Amino acid sequence: MDKMSQECPYPGCFFCVMKEGNPSKRRQSILKFFRELPSQDEDGQVLPISGLWNTAMAHPNDHEFIDLGIFECMAALIWKGLKNRRWLAHDQNIYIPYYAAHIIGSYTMNMEEFAESAVHAGVIPPLVELLRGRLTWVEQRVAVRAIGHLATYASTFPAVASHGEVLELSIELAMSSLEIVYSHFYQYVDRRLSYHCDLLTRGMGGVEMESRKAEEWASQLQCWSLQLINCFAFKPEFLSVICKPEFLVKLPGMWGGLVNENSPAGTGLLRTICHHKVGRVPVANCPTVVEALCNIARSSDDWQYMAIDCLLWLLQDPNTCQKVIDKAVPALIDLAEISTLGDHKKLGDTIVNVLQECIESQGTGRSSLSNRIIEQTEELLNCRQRLKWEKSMPKEDLHIKQAAALVVKLEGNSLFSSGNISGAASKYSEAITLCPVRSKKERVVLYSNRAQCHLLLQQPLAAISDATRALCLHNPVNRHAKSLWRRAQAYDMLGLAKESLLDAILFINECSQSNDPDLSLRQNKVPDYAERLVKKQMRAAWLFREAAIKHGGVHCDGEAGDIYGQEADDSEWETASESDIGNDGRGEMLDDDSEWKIDDERNKYEKPSLKGIGRH
Repeated sequence: MDKMSQECPYPGCFFCVMKEGNPSKRRQSILKFFRELPSQDEDGQVLPISGLWNTAMAHPNDHEFIDLGIFECMAALIWKGLKNRRWLAHDQNIYIPYYAAHIIGSYTMNMEEFAESAVHAGVIPPLVELLRGRLTWVEQRVAVRAIGHLATYASTFPAVASHGEVLELSIELAMSSLEIVYSHFYQYVDRRLSYHCDLLTRGMGGVEMESRKAEEWASQLQCWSLQLINCFAFKPEFLSVICKPEFLVKLPGMWGGLVNENSPAGTGLLRTICHHKVGRVPVANCPTVVEALCNIARSSDDWQYMAIDCLLWLLQDPNTCQKVIDKAVPALIDLAEISTLGDHKKLGDTIVNVLQECIESQGTGRSSLSNRIIEQTEELLNCRQRLKWEKSMPKEDLHIKQAAALVVKLEGNSLFSSGNISGAASKYSEAITLCPVRSKKERVVLYSNRAQCHLLLQQPLAAISDATRALCLHNPVNRHAKSLWRRAQAYDMLGLAKESLLDAILFINECSQSNDPDLSLRQNKVPDYAERLVKKQMRAAWLFREAAIKHGGVHCDGEAGDIYGQEADDSEWETASESDIGNDGRGEMLDDDSEWKIDDERNKYEKPSLKGIGRH
């Protein structure tokens, strides 16, 4: 240590300690450093703390610092920042509570034994104070992350739950986090705290990067709050606190933006809630939540299977089935031919079985169901029966059925080309009935073509239904480009910005990999019509939109305005007029990517303009 003291002007310097070659001396020096650091007031303390942060991020499973008291040290530093504002304002100490909470979260995210050590070290009380907002939203973000990791483990959850306010604080934070970040950071550039800007960009970005990172961090703040709530939701005794209508109705919209695609978000929390009998009733009592689950179930995002699980459980529960059946059954019928979705094998079979049980369980009460639901369910069951018959049907008979369906399809194409959209839709329906159930490629085309008809007839719900069926039949699932584009437009008509945005982005991704000359992106250029729709929906689904409206950052003319506090984009997507046909994506030719080859000509009729649809 004498040699180190001569080389370094700071006795006991952490970085010098870390260079000590003697393991025993190194260990004793680190132990002393952790014990003495919280009581020291000299300058430069943030440097070793930031070094510890880097180490925790790079080696979160290394036990050395845990054994030597890092958790006790970090808890003491947070308390010091909370109680001694003079010290907090001195030098760069303002960063220390943030780094300390982040270090706790990093070391507890993987290892239950580390989480147990953190609890024994007393980290929860100071983290709860940060969660309360005693400092700023930046510290709330890392506090809710750390507490969420501690709540994940069976051995440490009780210690978190013993602080009764944690659940209510996390619920409030999930609902208000976006507004907090918008009003305290994003909205007023000149009022941004400098240390927030430094943390967001690590000193390497300007105002634009700061704003982008603020959106990412706001999304994380909400998602980590939901993750913490989700830990409580596994325990039925906490569901009465979680399942309040004002919170449930907001959950489907808590999707975390596109930067948190691996987060369960609000849909994942709803799935946990619906897993419990006590949670299903309040969900079923919120029609807007059920409707949102149906939209998510039909979507192509990472949470689709979670929404499907929710709907299946709600239908299987006698206490909730009747309340959701009108909305849930049509959505699940559209998904009944999906094969595998992620880890869910034979998901379509599960859906069919639940629907059949649901209808049969109604018994004499079937009269309370709408005729449309009964017809759709029976049509689905008949389709499954047809598939069984086809397995024993001679190949010659199947070829005859295919040929008959092809003839009717061509008649539909002819009617479509002449501008008789209703007639074309009827022909595609007839072809679907004739087409062998096992001919999935052909049925993808028929459903997608009928979706195009419904789209032009301004029947978005029917278009969504058919496009979803085509996407479920397609291999790989949810990757049929034209159906994605048609459903994106239909969602746009209904004002469902997030769903439209996700489908439009997937459409662009599929185009980039397509061999179809009408879809492939030349020189990696995104089609103008797709770019305009994505820009429109990015604004409509903007993470801060609701907060910006509340705080005057978005000026709305009725419900059609999309002008933001910063620079407005004048490229708002609109449906093309007749002069734009062929360049806007609405009038693209019918699908013909099956084994049935027909004339590959574009639609010649003048399609009606759909301009303005979707502005609610």
